[in-house]
Amino acid sequence: MKFVIIIVRVLMGLIFLFSSVVVLFKLVPQPELTGPVKTFNEGIAASGYFMPVLKSIELICAVALLTGRFIPLTLVVLFPITFNILLFHAFLAPEGLPVAIFIFAGNLFLAYVYRDRYSPLFSAK
Repeated sequence: MKFVIIIVRVLMGLIFLFSSVVVLFKLVPQPELTGPVKTFNEGIAASGYFMPVLKSIELICAVALLTGRFIPLTLVVLFPITFNILLFHAFLAPEGLPVAIFIFAGNLFLAYVYRDRYSPLFSAK
């Protein structure tokens, strides 16, 4: 089981590392977007700050996943990001849905593995 945990953690870390580095350093030109995806991305780009902040958080979380440090905290930070990735691909760009499902399921799987670390958050005092 430990082997599966490491594989899922490293694969998620590599996916987030690749996506954040590509966007932050503009390594690949952005493809021509159309329809609702274009509208969505133009809205995010109009804020000016959102995408760099998001990708910086993803980069920090990718390093944490790859090094195996602060995993419970990393999973909490990544949950809303992975959920939005899943919803984006489910409703706007279904061609990326398999990767989105893997990322979201990986986050849920790792959260389940580390569930004992979250129990103090749910105890009423």
